[in-house]
Amino acid sequence: MLVASLVETKRINIAQEHGLVDDPKAIVPMSIWWLVPQYVLLGIGELFTIIGLQELFYDQMPDGMRSLGAAAFISIVGVGSFVANAIISILQKITSRTENVWLGNNLNRAHLNNYYWVLSGLCGIDFCVYLWVASRFVYKRVEGYDERRDGAEETI
Repeated sequence: MLVASLVETKRINIAQEHGLVDDPKAIVPMSIWWLVPQYVLLGIGELFTIIGLQELFYDQMPDGMRSLGAAAFISIVGVGSFVANAIISILQKITSRTENVWLGNNLNRAHLNNYYWVLSGLCGIDFCVYLWVASRFVYKRVEGYDERRDGAEETI
């Protein structure tokens, strides 16, 4: 989200430099390649997150509840969508009280970069919570692996 914030700030500055702020249908003279870094980072992050969650819910659930773990894995995506919509609704209500609407119809006048900064802050808080939970998590022993004294795993 930090990269998205920076790219959107750059886009708004270019729109202001070229006098395109009041024209919502204007094409901002900015290369499409500015979007590549944020989408690459987002794709890599999604890749590691989804695979990690799937492994966690499959390996760490009791054997009789693995299907429930798979259902919980899928439901997390849905809950995330509801939370994202709630964040957008809350920010719309707060920012609509002023003239500086963050998510308006005119993206050149809106402050989408501020929205991305808020998401970056929330991601930072989420990461701190993750570190706290991960440091206290006790892993279930997976059958077929035995830990040696030096910390490496050996297949039985």
